[in-house]
Amino acid sequence: MKRKLDENDAPTIEVAAGSSSQTPSTTTFETYKLDPRLLQSISKAGYSEPTAIQAQAISLALQGKDVLAQSKTGSGKTAAYVIPILQSILHRKSTHPAKSSSISTLVLVPTRELADQVQKVFLALSAQCSKDVRSINLAQRVSDAVLNALLSDTPDIVVATPGRANQFLSAGKLSIDQVSHFVIDEADLVLSYGYEDDIKAIAATIPRSAQAFLMSATLTSDIDALKQTLTRDPVTVKIQTEEEPTETMTQYVVKCAEDEKFLLVFVIFKLRLVRGKTIIFVDDVDRSYRLKLYLEQFGIKSCILNSELPVNSRLHVVQEFNKGLYNILIAADDQEVLGGVHKPQKRIVEVANGEAELSSDEDEPQKPTKAAKTTSRDYGVSRGIDFQNVSCVLNFDLPHTSKSYTHRIGRTARAGKAGMALSFVIPAEHYKKHKPTSISSAKHDEKVLAKILTKQAKLDREVKDYKFDMAQVDAFRYRVNDAIRAVTRLAIREARAREIKDELVKSDKLRKHFEENPDDLRHLRHDNESGKTRVQGHLKHVPDYLLPAAARQGKPLNVGFVGLHKKPRTDGKGGKARRGGSGGGRGGFKKGVGARRVDPLKSFKRR
Repeated sequence: MKRKLDENDAPTIEVAAGSSSQTPSTTTFETYKLDPRLLQSISKAGYSEPTAIQAQAISLALQGKDVLAQSKTGSGKTAAYVIPILQSILHRKSTHPAKSSSISTLVLVPTRELADQVQKVFLALSAQCSKDVRSINLAQRVSDAVLNALLSDTPDIVVATPGRANQFLSAGKLSIDQVSHFVIDEADLVLSYGYEDDIKAIAATIPRSAQAFLMSATLTSDIDALKQTLTRDPVTVKIQTEEEPTETMTQYVVKCAEDEKFLLVFVIFKLRLVRGKTIIFVDDVDRSYRLKLYLEQFGIKSCILNSELPVNSRLHVVQEFNKGLYNILIAADDQEVLGGVHKPQKRIVEVANGEAELSSDEDEPQKPTKAAKTTSRDYGVSRGIDFQNVSCVLNFDLPHTSKSYTHRIGRTARAGKAGMALSFVIPAEHYKKHKPTSISSAKHDEKVLAKILTKQAKLDREVKDYKFDMAQVDAFRYRVNDAIRAVTRLAIREARAREIKDELVKSDKLRKHFEENPDDLRHLRHDNESGKTRVQGHLKHVPDYLLPAAARQGKPLNVGFVGLHKKPRTDGKGGKARRGGSGGGRGGFKKGVGARRVDPLKSFKRR
């Protein structure tokens, strides 16, 4: 461990991840003289000794210093600020109980999934003192009325995305003018998701005396701007990791036609060219269901992760994927186009109109347009979710920027493990040549690839060309074409609706609601009446007076044969009587010379 000053003369502590000083043998959680209830919760949560980031950050935080911490995902950054915050709340309530009737901590995270994870850490580490410390998650998908009720009860800790926090702050439902701890977790992601305006509005209300925590996996120039705005003489804690060998990440690019994407993905998984867990990134939600239904044609199982699914369902998908129950996860990274990573203004407008065009400066921050605001920014796939043990990242649709590409491939080759990134690129001469599988963003694949190659070269990473022997895979082409034709737009639309309905029916929160309101469950059935025809309820029942006498008495009916047509009349000569004006019929004309009209009243004879 070494202590030095940065360019702003602020103290910086650097700890090498492999050094023995990251968790000294004498450092335990008891060393910090924490509340006994907090120590008991830490033990029950499975924390044996502090990690490198925890050993440094907890000590500094307990001294009241602002902390700017840089460490990789999974290093324990969340507990590094949760533990000192809980200790401060318990100490204040034991010494100054009169000052405990306000929100004392605000934690901002970039996505709903991370908000849920942080909330779980707070609940786990405050399990033995839950009566004294209460936390709520404003990013959870419940009605605003429920969240307003929770806020009116004045919790100690509020976890939220910047968008949700600013929404309740503007509505006057959230009071943070007495906050003593302010945390931005995954600060680099919060900025990249377009929350600058929300952060500024919140920072204007936070007291300057509040202790600030900025936690991030990387320290960028944007983080420096946040540090100057929100912190007071912060101490920077960097956990230096040993440089991973370049061979742990292997990057390949495959140039192919649009329909050949589906052919190659079939070959890759059916012939098991890729082993282990794979994340397939596609451009939008429709594309994810198209690929899933296509793979099902060949018995290849996969799961989907997109912003349409309820937040609990998305969390469950990630958990099951990390456990290894699913090997293929299809992620619709639609948020990186609208509201995800910063995009130029021109790009956002044209994507919203269905025609994407690449801007010359792809990574320049811009204000989000109305199209960007209509899409929830609380969801992200390429960043913000901790995927574990991913062997391969397959860019089925190339991302829109080199920055997004870096975020995507960062899901594999982590913690020193080997990984592969494979990207499909559509050359300009093949664009729009196969309309059923075409997508508008592929128009700029070659331009995006050029920027990806430039950026990866600056990082000393090589992106290799991978050429499939198409002569060997052409034998599968007719099967692939049949499967592509089977996945229609109607099938995709039904699959999307069916999955949403299934998630609603399986929801634990809705189960009790459906028991109490069976009509709501009935509305989800597929055999409901269709159309706008007025339904007359009385027609469902047959009154007794319309029933035959035997039916009223409960006897079996014997109505015999009922003809559907009248018996034809015959004339005296055995021929059928003719109708109309051809003559011979009643009211017709006689044939022959001097034919005259016959008056039916005069010719009528009584039988």
